[in-house]
Amino acid sequence: MKIQILGTGCPKCKQLTSNVEQAIRDLGVAAEVEKVTDIKEIMKFGVMLTPGLAINGEVKSSGKVLSVGEIKKMIE
Repeated sequence: MKIQILGTGCPKCKQLTSNVEQAIRDLGVAAEVEKVTDIKEIMKFGVMLTPGLAINGEVKSSGKVLSVGEIKKMIE
């Protein structure tokens, strides 16, 4: 599984990254977490508001910090 955090490194992006890492640990799943910080790359996903979250190349959220619980539901 590949999880991508789409954002430039703002506090919300860092919080989303932390929540994703916690969800992965809680579920015990193997996942590669990649931070996508290049605006052009983020725009290729169609994300206009950061932070964004993509799982296996599919955008699941943009413009908000998902909770650990919300992320777990998307991963399961």
